[in-house]
Amino acid sequence: MNFVIFNPDEMRAESLGCYGNEVAKTPNFDSFASQGTRFEQCHTTYTVCSQSRASFMTGWYTHVRGHRSLWHLLHNDEPNLLRYLKKAGYTVNWWGKNDLLAADSFNSSVSSAMHMGGPQNGGNSFRFGEAGYYSFLSNAYNGNWNETSDYNNVAEAVKFLETKPTKPFMIYLPLIKPHPPYSAPEPFHSLIDPKDIPDLRPWGLDKKPDYHELIRKHRNLTSLDVDFFKKLQAVYMGSISYSDHLFGILLKALEDNGYADSTAVFVFADHGDYAGDYGLVEKWPSGLEDVLTRVPLLVRVPGGASNHVVREQVQHMDIVATILHLANVTAQHVHFSEDLTPILMGGFGDVDRAVYSEGGYSTHEPLDFEGRCKDPEQSGKCNPQQIYYPKGLQQQMEPLSVCRSVMIRTLTHKLVLRSDPKDFDHCSELYDLQKDPRYFTVFPTVYLYKFNLCLAKFYMHVGN
Repeated sequence: MNFVIFNPDEMRAESLGCYGNEVAKTPNFDSFASQGTRFEQCHTTYTVCSQSRASFMTGWYTHVRGHRSLWHLLHNDEPNLLRYLKKAGYTVNWWGKNDLLAADSFNSSVSSAMHMGGPQNGGNSFRFGEAGYYSFLSNAYNGNWNETSDYNNVAEAVKFLETKPTKPFMIYLPLIKPHPPYSAPEPFHSLIDPKDIPDLRPWGLDKKPDYHELIRKHRNLTSLDVDFFKKLQAVYMGSISYSDHLFGILLKALEDNGYADSTAVFVFADHGDYAGDYGLVEKWPSGLEDVLTRVPLLVRVPGGASNHVVREQVQHMDIVATILHLANVTAQHVHFSEDLTPILMGGFGDVDRAVYSEGGYSTHEPLDFEGRCKDPEQSGKCNPQQIYYPKGLQQQMEPLSVCRSVMIRTLTHKLVLRSDPKDFDHCSELYDLQKDPRYFTVFPTVYLYKFNLCLAKFYMHVGN
């Protein structure tokens, strides 16, 4: 069996048509979902790129080996899914970005790894100093849709399929979009009418974490109105439509070259995006809202079920145990990934399964924080005209706003605990998902006793 991982960056589940979004224009994702299994509640273990990828390639929570920061990638002494497959005789080809492997891991993990160049956005829509400059909203790409970095990476995968490889293969496509800046080539950039975007989650809600208003303050977003954030979300969804278009090209290549019936295809993202909800943009390291943790997971496997919808919760790191099982490879390390193969064949998940996520940095670990201007790795983001400048500035000035956070979520409740040596309980949250599915009301901590079973599971599995 061959494998393809199509891995858009920062694509939240609720912005796809197959997840119920009536405005979305994602025909290829939607059609693919009807051909295989759609997981309704798949959640990431961390809402930042590198940390999430370290998890979904190992089956570990990010704290297991200390992969808490953007700069702590997987080294050669650590396991990863790609290496297992290469060792088992697979040709492992990677086209796209790298927020996953340290330099010493590539030779043992992949047969080839390339990131093709091309424009990634059309430039900031605002001048420095204007409200909106730090919002990531950008102009449409300069150039055609078939000239971008993402297109060029998919095109290389298509060329590989056209060589008619005879050895089993893994194609890994960690693409850039819809990661901000919010931008896409036309006609995708303008594909979604902002007037069609339904009501966003509002800002200024009571008892929300302090970083909500601090992000708005540091990014100078406070004067921007609802129409602005709807436009931003429309462009974000247009960028998803562009990813959908590229996915359609890849699927056609699998079909045209005779691999559709022998290849397991996995579609999922590393994490989501605020995309204007709560008046926020991008993501936040300690942010654990569903718009960030809930990602699409669409899977089609040879002989698997079709048009199968799974409403029980899973984690995206479950792909490790699942792909190893399908490849008949035995894991040689302890992990927390669960094999989804029985579900892909038409079964269902565990209705009592809780999912976990974590994030943030502790004040006693200052090297984890972004915005350290004396650090050569970060100095480029210390220029006020750099789009990430407010993010690092906030973390340095308001470190508790990005303190360590851990989430446990069942089908009925969601609990987020935030704690630091300087503040035992910093903006913790508890939600009743049945009464409040969009997280408007934070329950007072007196209700925590109703969640004691999940708390027990939490401390067993995700304790720091």
